Amino acid sequence: MDTPLEILKKYWDYDQFITPQEEIITAVLKGENTIVLLPTSGGKSICYQVPALLLEGVCIVISPLIALIHDQVNHLRERNIKAIALTSQLNQEEIIIAFDNLQFGGFNFLYLSPEKLQSSFIQEKIKQLNVSLIAIDEAHCISEWGHDFRPSYLKLSLLKDLQPNATFIALTATATQRVLEDIQNNLGLKEAKIIKKSFKRDNLIYQVRITEDIYGKLLQLLSKINASVIIYTNNRKQTKEVCHFLLKNNFKSSFYHGGLSTSEKNEAYANWMSDKTPIMVATNAFGMGINKLNVRAVIHINTPGSLENYIQEAGRAGRNGKTSYAIILANKTTLFEASSKFEAHTATTKTVKLVYGHLNQYYAISMGEMPSQLFSFSLQEFCATYNLNLLLTYNAIKVLERENILLLDENYSKKSTLKFLVNNPQIFDYLSSHPSSNELIKLLLRSYGGIFEHYTIINEYKLSKKLNCPKNEVIRQLKELHSNRIIHYSYENTTSKLSFLVARDDNYTINSISRNIEQQNNLKSEKLKAVISYIENTKTCRTLQFLSYFNEFVAEPCGTCDNCKAKKAKHNATQTILDQIMELLKDRALSSQELVVSLDYSEAEILNSLKILLEKNKITITSQNKFKRTF
Repeated sequence: MDTPLEILKKYWDYDQFITPQEEIITAVLKGENTIVLLPTSGGKSICYQVPALLLEGVCIVISPLIALIHDQVNHLRERNIKAIALTSQLNQEEIIIAFDNLQFGGFNFLYLSPEKLQSSFIQEKIKQLNVSLIAIDEAHCISEWGHDFRPSYLKLSLLKDLQPNATFIALTATATQRVLEDIQNNLGLKEAKIIKKSFKRDNLIYQVRITEDIYGKLLQLLSKINASVIIYTNNRKQTKEVCHFLLKNNFKSSFYHGGLSTSEKNEAYANWMSDKTPIMVATNAFGMGINKLNVRAVIHINTPGSLENYIQEAGRAGRNGKTSYAIILANKTTLFEASSKFEAHTATTKTVKLVYGHLNQYYAISMGEMPSQLFSFSLQEFCATYNLNLLLTYNAIKVLERENILLLDENYSKKSTLKFLVNNPQIFDYLSSHPSSNELIKLLLRSYGGIFEHYTIINEYKLSKKLNCPKNEVIRQLKELHSNRIIHYSYENTTSKLSFLVARDDNYTINSISRNIEQQNNLKSEKLKAVISYIENTKTCRTLQFLSYFNEFVAEPCGTCDNCKAKKAKHNATQTILDQIMELLKDRALSSQELVVSLDYSEAEILNSLKILLEKNKITITSQNKFKRTF
């Protein structure tokens, strides 16, 4: 039988485990329920994947994000490890086939979301499996005090009833002591072994740079780093803006956000991984499954939403053990904007109730009705219909999803594509006999580059707004151009799928979750304040601030962060003043005013230095109120 290390070498091509992976794997193989706190880059997935390949039966992995599930499954399949993901894209027949494969086809892993687990059909199928191990990923989601609480996680304890003999392992990268206790209690793992690795990263230097010129400072940093970098922004538009700014300044860059197509994401990722474009400008959608060893710096040009998020994102630097940097660029304006945007885009109970009411009205759902079908959903069109703020509405929908009121499947996203089949002269010939298409064709040519060379994603709704006509009219004209072989047009009528999980009862539904909404908003507000406090704190070692936040205490400051270096520089400067005062007092006594005139330092610095020398008994005060040396 293979050993854990042999499995690691066979499938992952690693020569050794990272501390304390081996301890965790040993505990799991002994059948001990385990709660694991490993910082980003700690190799959490190895902790359940390796033992799962050594144990007989299936490993069930609960993960909160569909994108993360796909990412993990793809990584396993690349290593010829059999894994299945249960997502909303599978129909009933495909789910039955999946469970047959799990039961009889030698499959090792079943990945699913906590929401998917609530299906009684899937619960019954799980009962029939030989399950050796159950892994709860992102386990902090089970705690109301976690930075990404999901009520659906509270129902995961039912897995103990479905598979009472399975070993449990709960994993997270960011959890305070209070969150760890919630994980233990809510999963019913009171006798679990808790294994933690320190958040301290000796090779990672934390810095906060206060600057009024964020972009200028960014160029300055990149010219010095000259290596692979991730630059995090807080919105999709800015990723593209910063990337183009860097390209204009001769820095090879790509950008990445959740709104890109799969092919665009893959291309940006591949270019970054191969160092064709060593700088990646991204939202926090970029991060899952990243294991690039030579990232020298992670730079945030906006204020992170929480220290939990920040330490995860910063931790993607320096995985090769070499000195690397985690840098936040900030000023009074960016900090004010972070607070004001949080207030403006936080979905209150009132906002959630408004959006929920409009959603029911949008799909003509009656009171007491619970539709079973999936609805096509376009956030832009929905917001335009009711004149709603896009981001605030999205956040409200995510609250409704978090509270199991509805489900928004954004991974269903299919977008229309278009490519011109004729050249410019042929287009003009066509327009002379079809003048009604003139405005649309001109708009297409202005709006989309490369539309003659390759298939381009288009947005009919945006086109209709610019042309000031109904979306259906734009679609009709595009289909006509397709029929006349001027373009090849592939129409898709949805960006997402939305389903309702409870019967409509506006007041009861929202009132029942109002406490959760306000509690989560308050928690997120406190977490943002903690980040701002971290940025504004110029006295305390950055590493000590992090460790204290996560209930980890060490005596020594890191000595490498900007605060530690500033303190050291100040100490050196103070020592220089002390030496110069002692030199001036070598032959005569002088008053404090005489010393201020003689030295190129502020009066406060000189008076403080005199106080130090007096305390050290190196000088004394004469009867004339002057200072003289004691030796």
